Amino acid sequence: MDALSTEERAGHLARIAEQGWTVLESVVPDDLRLELVARIDRAMEAAGTPLGANAFLGRRTRRLFNLLGRDPFFAAVPLFEPVLSVVEGVLDDELLLSSLTAISMGPGQEPQPFHSDDGSIPLPRPHVPIACVAIWALTDFTHANGATRLVPGSHRADHKPGRGEVTGGWVEAEMPAGSVLVYDGSIWHGGGENTTAERRLGIVCNHCAGWVRQEESQLLALPRDYVAGLPARLQRMVGYSAYRGLIGHVDQVDPGTWLDPTAESQMVWDRIR
Repeated sequence: MDALSTEERAGHLARIAEQGWTVLESVVPDDLRLELVARIDRAMEAAGTPLGANAFLGRRTRRLFNLLGRDPFFAAVPLFEPVLSVVEGVLDDELLLSSLTAISMGPGQEPQPFHSDDGSIPLPRPHVPIACVAIWALTDFTHANGATRLVPGSHRADHKPGRGEVTGGWVEAEMPAGSVLVYDGSIWHGGGENTTAERRLGIVCNHCAGWVRQEESQLLALPRDYVAGLPARLQRMVGYSAYRGLIGHVDQVDPGTWLDPTAESQMVWDRIR
């Protein structure tokens, strides 16, 4: 897939700033989408992925965490340039991969409670973007099968949603398979209700600012020798990096140089005079 034009990227970033979300429609090539579906199905079968244990996880929904650790093919998701360029515009190019999860919402799944994905971060609201999430639609997302519901502008609210607080005013991110929903992690949202006889399948690629702790610890989830075989950009995204030459260092050393001693790295101490 070709990179977004300057105008396209600017339009998506403007919509996220104003409304809290945007959709990159039909941006994922069909061969990539179908291969992702096949690999998720195999991985879920191998793992015996169970249904969720509560209303939030979804009692008719299966979630497969740590996708990157299960198959290096999933590296194609966080590195997908059209989406990554938008996410970098919301955060910056030193962002981290916070989590990578497949979600299969089955028939009969009830609506998910509204929440914000940065709800565990104890900062006064509103605040600068600290998380940006991309939901890949591997099947069509429709009103009938539970397309993600979002409250436009709620990323600027002074609190996160309380239980039962949202009773209306949301929109549904209906989109054809191969599209990607990108939103500010502060927006109030939740999965809809699946009233169809088919599953709704997607991947949630969660990114956080380089100075925020990741939702799923990539450094513990991924063995170092495995990470050494990943593209350099993804190595930095999982945590082998030092944000602004400081946050994440080990004894004043950028851990990215552990994987590639020739990698360029300028630590903050090198810039201070």
